[in-house]
Amino acid sequence: MVGEAKRQATEDRLGALTLPEGGGWLGAARKDALDRLRAVGLPGRRDEYWRYTDPRPLNAPEPEGAAEAAGDDPFAGIDGFVITVDGDAVIVPDGAPEGLEVDTLRHAAGADIHWAREIYGTREAAGSRPVSRPFGMLNTAFATDGVLLRAKGKVARPVHIRYAPGTDPILHHVVKIEAGATLTLLESGTPGNRGNTALEAEIAEDGALHHLRIQDPDPKRHVNTHFFAALSARSVLKSFTLSAQGAFVRNEGTIDLTGDEGSATIAGAAFGRGDFHHDDTVFVTHDAVDCESRQVFKKVLRDGATGVFQGKILVKEGAQKTDGYQISQSLLLDDDSVFLAKPELEIYADDVACSHGSTTGAIDETALFYLRSRGVSKRDATDLLVLSFLAEALEEIDDEALREHVNDCLAGWLSTH
Repeated sequence: MVGEAKRQATEDRLGALTLPEGGGWLGAARKDALDRLRAVGLPGRRDEYWRYTDPRPLNAPEPEGAAEAAGDDPFAGIDGFVITVDGDAVIVPDGAPEGLEVDTLRHAAGADIHWAREIYGTREAAGSRPVSRPFGMLNTAFATDGVLLRAKGKVARPVHIRYAPGTDPILHHVVKIEAGATLTLLESGTPGNRGNTALEAEIAEDGALHHLRIQDPDPKRHVNTHFFAALSARSVLKSFTLSAQGAFVRNEGTIDLTGDEGSATIAGAAFGRGDFHHDDTVFVTHDAVDCESRQVFKKVLRDGATGVFQGKILVKEGAQKTDGYQISQSLLLDDDSVFLAKPELEIYADDVACSHGSTTGAIDETALFYLRSRGVSKRDATDLLVLSFLAEALEEIDDEALREHVNDCLAGWLSTH
């Protein structure tokens, strides 16, 4: 039963939104999500997975401030197929790579039969059990558009979703990787001042999805993202997010390994200062035999910034030979910054190898002295040590060229922020 205060907060938030028109399969999915949202209500600080992050910036009917102008494209120079999201409008160019089918949610809404109908809202609903994801439900109910990608083979060029700042859109993307297919998906930019984006992905047998996201440094940004994925037998998921600055960032990942010998990695690196509040909340479920999962997160915080990591590995009964690894680490560059971590293991199988760890530390003064004694300025020496600290997370990016590209982007941001 939802309390009166939570119910009223939910209705106030919903009252500021307009439910998109349309019936059919998409209308049914929206109604289901809205019913589920009203049943659980928007989160409060007493909710288990919101104790470290105040949800009020996301609960408020109207966002604070205004989005800044778009910065430089962090993936400039990468030969990708660029899809632009301007406000709530998705602009798809001609000439999609071979083996890739591209559509938009707005267009698919008018089709009686569409491959996305079997996925839209399905992964989000599954990801809301046993832990509710109210803003994921809100996204499914109110998303006005999104990118729909169906990989039918090995897609040679990356697909790049580039967000331009504008109004505060609610965007819902759907990705289907068919058996044996592979796709690299890039995301960058700031979708409004209070963006709410969701990505649902299904990866069939022997398929692979490589996901790389860069959240641009925007000190006024309030962002809530959701990634719901299901992996079949021998499939692979690699997801990495680089985030800098921002007033409020919460990235949620819910991964289900449902086929034997699947492999999932979700990782991230973040740095920020001052009012920066950055939250990674991840839930990985092993529900098949001989699967592997990795969670690797690093945060660098200064001037009173706050970092949060909540990661869980759930190993269901019968999911033998599970290999689950989880590490979260923070580097605090002053005494005012805070890192809050909640690592969890819940295991119902006996033949598993699962581990988790979390550490918080300061800059290595010996290493800093060593660099400065060789003529390196304190600022440059600190940047080098920060890059070294974040390197383990960046190693989770498989593609060497993209990994070097992200490292160069990170080094450039550090020099200016």
